[in-house]
Amino acid sequence: MDVEEGKVNLISKEGDSFPVPVAVASMSELVKSMMDEDNEDDTPEIPLPNVKADVLKKVIEFCEHHKEEPMTEIEKPLKSQQMSEVVQKWYADFVNVEQVLLFELILAANYMDIKPLLDLTCATVASMIKGKTPEEIRTTFNISNDFSPEEEAQVREENKWCEEA
Repeated sequence: MDVEEGKVNLISKEGDSFPVPVAVASMSELVKSMMDEDNEDDTPEIPLPNVKADVLKKVIEFCEHHKEEPMTEIEKPLKSQQMSEVVQKWYADFVNVEQVLLFELILAANYMDIKPLLDLTCATVASMIKGKTPEEIRTTFNISNDFSPEEEAQVREENKWCEEA
């Protein structure tokens, strides 16, 4: 059987199986290397114990779409806070999700070694930070300020040069 035209079963953390064309699954460097090692099965099973089923569905959706319409290169630094001005509409809509899912997608993209997905999700987080004050960033990401007012004043004084730019 020609592996390039076959399917591979991606197994989520919960044990759910997702049959995916090899060409799509190969976007993941992790999956590609595991398929190279396990090429005696007709339909190899690739366990992904770090990826939840709902996140894996989104990862597969991204990879399938990316095969049909590759994402434009993300310019750095970001030219806009609006992802729709940075990448095509489908990709901007794809990352318009709740923060928890966005961060799970970052972890999955990193674990599975899918560079375009990692670039997209990290750029989305960067766009959420771009142009915001530390207080606004803390609010956006629900981060508590663990500095006392004196410590914060000292840090601001030591790093005054950053704000002058």
